[in-house]
Amino acid sequence: MPIAFNEPLSFLQRITEYMEHTYLINRASSLPDSIERMQAVAAFAVSAVASQWDRTGKPFNPLLGETYELVREEQGYRLISEQVSHHPPISAFHAESLTGDFVFHGSIYPKLKFWGKSVEAEPKGTITLELLRHNEAYTWSNPYCCVHNIILGKLWIEQYGTVEIVNHSTGDKCVLNFKPCGMFGKELHKVEGYILDKSKKKHCVIYGKWTECMWSVDAQTYDAHKKSEKKGDNKKSKNPEGADDDADDMPEVQETVAVVPGSTLLWRIDSRPPHSATMKPAERRSVWRRNRGALEKRGTRMKRTGPPGMCSINLYIYIYITAKTCTGVKKSN
Repeated sequence: MPIAFNEPLSFLQRITEYMEHTYLINRASSLPDSIERMQAVAAFAVSAVASQWDRTGKPFNPLLGETYELVREEQGYRLISEQVSHHPPISAFHAESLTGDFVFHGSIYPKLKFWGKSVEAEPKGTITLELLRHNEAYTWSNPYCCVHNIILGKLWIEQYGTVEIVNHSTGDKCVLNFKPCGMFGKELHKVEGYILDKSKKKHCVIYGKWTECMWSVDAQTYDAHKKSEKKGDNKKSKNPEGADDDADDMPEVQETVAVVPGSTLLWRIDSRPPHSATMKPAERRSVWRRNRGALEKRGTRMKRTGPPGMCSINLYIYIYITAKTCTGVKKSN
């Protein structure tokens, strides 16, 4: 794969983005009701993939035995990730609360499938969240991820598939449906699901967009709202335009979620820096030139004292690839 498709970080670093909304885990740990805890855990599972929106660059593959450590005292957790297998490539991670409230761990084995104009990543591996205060363990797997227009057109990404979150202590279950965009893009980025207890009683519906926010509402209220919404849709004319034959064009994004009356906000994504979507390649190279010296100094220091995370030879390889990519240095013959 051409190096132009890569972004300048390792997949082990990319894993740490799962923890961007750790406050949802802390909220779940503090709630007394198991259904409310499941709502917070479901919101966390959705938020864990939110950073992938508009991130079409592929992180570099880690070397076997490579590790990465992260400690964020302001968010109250520490994490370590490691490449535990090369064929097949499997990355494992383990995070824990600094106050002993939770443990979050799992393994990821993304299986890639090429479909001509797109690449689909099938999520292999199980993710586990343990709330130690309640003696509960939740497990789930990530949705499918697809990058469109790898040959022609503008790259864009979507998530789809069914994610089932199970509380193995109480028997509660949350089934989330990440909807594919469809022909006209009406369902683009939408997530919809429900929470069941061990007796299969539906308690509430969770809905929203994995790129924006998630809401919770009573199941009967949601069903009544959907029925009235369908009646209104039947009166509207359908959009006759379809997708382009040569490029799998991204449908127009509806920026907001239609909130059902009586809903409770579970999670809303943090806004990105205003320049993040418009940074040009030349600006990225300038940033990496400024940071190159700091990276090299860090590599020298780690060689002397021993690595707290990535081993020194792996870091040197990463620095070399990054510097060569971002500064435009060509290998001499």
